[in-house]
Amino acid sequence: MEAEHAARATPPSYAELVETTDGRKLTKSTRHAICPRQQSTAVIVMDCTISRRLVLVGCLSLCMRKACAQKTRVWRVAYLASGRASVTVPVMKETLRQLGYQEGRNLVFDVRDANGRYSELPELMQQLLSLKPDVIVAEATPAIAVAQMATSSIPIVMSPSTDPISSGFIRSFARPGGNITGVANMFGDTTAKTLDIIRLVFTGAKNLAVLISNNPTHPQLFEVASKAAAKIGVSAGRFVAPNPEDLKKAFAEMKAGNVDVAYVLADPVRPALPAVALEHGIPTVFQVNSYTELGGLMSYGPDILPLFVMAAHYVDRILKGGNPAEMPVQQPTKFVFAVNLRTAKALGLTIPETVLAMADKVIE
Repeated sequence: MEAEHAARATPPSYAELVETTDGRKLTKSTRHAICPRQQSTAVIVMDCTISRRLVLVGCLSLCMRKACAQKTRVWRVAYLASGRASVTVPVMKETLRQLGYQEGRNLVFDVRDANGRYSELPELMQQLLSLKPDVIVAEATPAIAVAQMATSSIPIVMSPSTDPISSGFIRSFARPGGNITGVANMFGDTTAKTLDIIRLVFTGAKNLAVLISNNPTHPQLFEVASKAAAKIGVSAGRFVAPNPEDLKKAFAEMKAGNVDVAYVLADPVRPALPAVALEHGIPTVFQVNSYTELGGLMSYGPDILPLFVMAAHYVDRILKGGNPAEMPVQQPTKFVFAVNLRTAKALGLTIPETVLAMADKVIE
């Protein structure tokens, strides 16, 4: 009796209640006692209630998705190139895409390139600043120097710098200390080995032409090359081509000066350079390894394109709140020695087997 009384005293759960159109609430057991029409009406009321709830939940979900979309931050990256941006920018964009940045959704990527005319860089930098970028990527030392003068607040990613400490861009590799960080290329450290290679190929060489531009790192790099040449008994002379259109004049001067071989210091690529050198019959050795693909005789230096992958990762870290002052500057780990045998044949040169054995890449 007590158990039966307790069972009767226990109120039905919400799931067991059904509401009729006249406001009565019936349990599942009671609803069978009402007429079929009342029972049908009660079920319809329940179905309508559930449908309204589903609609409300769907609308709420849609609104939340729209709100999230509206809150998606669109980042603006400014890219200032000392040379041409057509090769390096696709590498950066692809890396950023893999990191979750998509143009048209959460990324705007503005590009200005000087094509080797460094005097145009200040104006190009001002154009980019007017677009209010979140971060600046500066390609090569001339662009980095201009970006540094233009802003001390917007983060700048070097991609790459030849000598960031001597250039005054950073305080140290471990702690840059300002608004600039990024990648160094170590071209100064490769000069001695390059001159050793030149000595192996041009055993009787006496006169070395060092081709420079208006790149602010070139005076120091020339001194490094001149000292390395003196150690192997070769005299180094300076030849200047400030802009791409000055190359023919510089090589004509080399020809008149009985130069045996030209050593081209690192600069953003000037595509016409190998053809101009070949036209004047002067073998060329480059610090930038992409020149051998364009017809240069030999090159030794860091693998360049991976440096721009690294630069994209710096951009990602900065956009996620990283402080460039505390991001260590990275240096290349892979160096490539390349030889173009087609160009050697055109110049009438024979590359020793010992040198070919040293090459990472031989173009035949």
